[in-house]
Amino acid sequence: MTPETKLEDIFKQLAPRQKIALKNLGLKTVNDLLYHFPYRYENPADLKRIGEVFEGEQVRVWGKVKKIDYEKTWKKKMNIAYATVEDPTGRIKLVWFRQPYIAKMLPEGSCAIFSGKIAMRKNEKYIANPLYDIVPCNVIPAFSKEDSAKLQPLYSASSGVSSLWIAKAISKILQQVETPEFLPKEIVEKYHLPEFGKALRWAHFPKTEEHASAAKKRFAFEEVFLMQLLRMSQKEEIKKSSGIKLENIEKLQDEFIKLLAFKLTAAQEKAIGDVAKDLKSGHPMNRLLEGDVGSGKTAIAGCAAYILAKNGMQATYMAPTEILARQHFETFYKLLTGMGIKIGLLTSSISEKFPSKINPKLPTHISKNQLLKWILAGEIQILIGTHSLIEKKVVFKKLGLAMVDEQHRFGVMQRSRLFKKTSLPPHFLTMTAPPIPRTLALTIYADLDVSLIDEMPAGRKPIETKIVPPKERNIAYEFIRSKLLEGDQAFVICPRIEPKDPSKEGWMKAEMKSVKEEYKKLKEKIFPEFEIGLMHGRLTPKEKEEAMRRFRDGKTQVLVSTSVVEVGVDVPNATIMLIEGAERFGLAQLHQFRGRVGRSEKKSYCFILAGSNSANILKRHKPLPPAKTRFELPENE
Repeated sequence: MTPETKLEDIFKQLAPRQKIALKNLGLKTVNDLLYHFPYRYENPADLKRIGEVFEGEQVRVWGKVKKIDYEKTWKKKMNIAYATVEDPTGRIKLVWFRQPYIAKMLPEGSCAIFSGKIAMRKNEKYIANPLYDIVPCNVIPAFSKEDSAKLQPLYSASSGVSSLWIAKAISKILQQVETPEFLPKEIVEKYHLPEFGKALRWAHFPKTEEHASAAKKRFAFEEVFLMQLLRMSQKEEIKKSSGIKLENIEKLQDEFIKLLAFKLTAAQEKAIGDVAKDLKSGHPMNRLLEGDVGSGKTAIAGCAAYILAKNGMQATYMAPTEILARQHFETFYKLLTGMGIKIGLLTSSISEKFPSKINPKLPTHISKNQLLKWILAGEIQILIGTHSLIEKKVVFKKLGLAMVDEQHRFGVMQRSRLFKKTSLPPHFLTMTAPPIPRTLALTIYADLDVSLIDEMPAGRKPIETKIVPPKERNIAYEFIRSKLLEGDQAFVICPRIEPKDPSKEGWMKAEMKSVKEEYKKLKEKIFPEFEIGLMHGRLTPKEKEEAMRRFRDGKTQVLVSTSVVEVGVDVPNATIMLIEGAERFGLAQLHQFRGRVGRSEKKSYCFILAGSNSANILKRHKPLPPAKTRFELPENE
């Protein structure tokens, strides 16, 4: 028996429904089954005996269903499912309100783990609306001290193949298959990993939680290690392959830098140098540009696109949102006005071309079909857009550079579709704002060369960040009012669009701020003297564009929005960021929001308001105010 042996060759008596179940689970070979790890382990020592529970106790009990049914109450017309379950020590009743289907989910004779609070009615114990997890009836051993320490694996199963069947099948295979170690001995010893065969036994049939944890560590390490090897081998293959070699790199690079209205930072200059070196190497560039929000990554992308366009090639720039694509389009055409370069914008709802024949300083709307024809003919030298760029209809004449903004928001398949737009591999430049832990970056982006922009443009003042307790909310509002009167603008971020119904979602969820209710409150009660704008994901592209245009033009003083403005939105006059329900966002996301302000020489402010004033929330947000860049935040965020 080898890892490649098919399960049908081992288990020759499989019924048709079992074969279908294994196929649905993706289990075809011995190796598939060995890597089908338990989703959790049941420890009988954590379970309460039914005969020992008491009123008011939150418990988890194992029981066999002896009786189950449902009925509709006469007075309230309410469907109620009820059951009686037992273990060797006693019986208890279970009741589910408005869930009659439970009677079909837990047939008589089935076994499950039930979780809930013990209540009393007419001197009889019961559990109302318990959560349940169906398990094989013999997965929980007798409640003896000897057996209680033995962890029982629970597997993802399918109709026809139970968790117990999988456990028995794996046990049989482990007794027959050879499991030689394939990781280098020095690595196994250095990281204190169990060897392969032992790790498999501990993963499926651990005697202790420590065994299960050690196996999990081994296979997590293995996955990362093998992924790194694959990425690094791909990187070596790319370096060996032929790519588009460009001319006059230094001259065109200097030309572009002179177009900029600001001086590049040393980190930007180094990044441009890295890109230039790749473009003239004769091999496909495969580079990740990693920099904090507002660090100037777009300038490097613009320089690369300019060099390609001046070499008679085409460049494309894919952004994750329509708002960001529109912003990059405006940045590019304003910067390259008069340079004889034609630029296109393509999203699901917009198709534009720059320059316009009527006004060479402005773009013009054109039909999507016409834009596609110009792209195919090579007349559009730089194309900016969203996922629309990877549609089959978009065909380039000579694509030489593919750029992806906010790398972490696109999947591997989405990025790979850009490469299929041309026969010769194009140069590839990808950007990401939230720096990730170095170990994770080595795994995910091991096939990419990395350029780091770790400094901010000159003249930028640190953003003053304050965690605002509920009692100081009005003070924050008054401060914002004073800044609005001075001509500044503000963002207000909320976690959701619509307010929740408290009767359905519970008071904690009902407290979550929504853009619609905050917009109404700010407009009518807090800042009635100012224009308030609204932005969220359910608006049409035209409505989003109009909301952002009014905010950028200063016609709207406050923009109330969801996280759609998290990435890339650049409004230099916006100096205030107020984040509602901050506990709903991670530190990296909060930092992204904060990066929407502080994009000019004006002093900027970020106010963080949590829905709760608990010590845990304040402790969690504590690292954000002193962190000037995302690199200074905790790595686990």
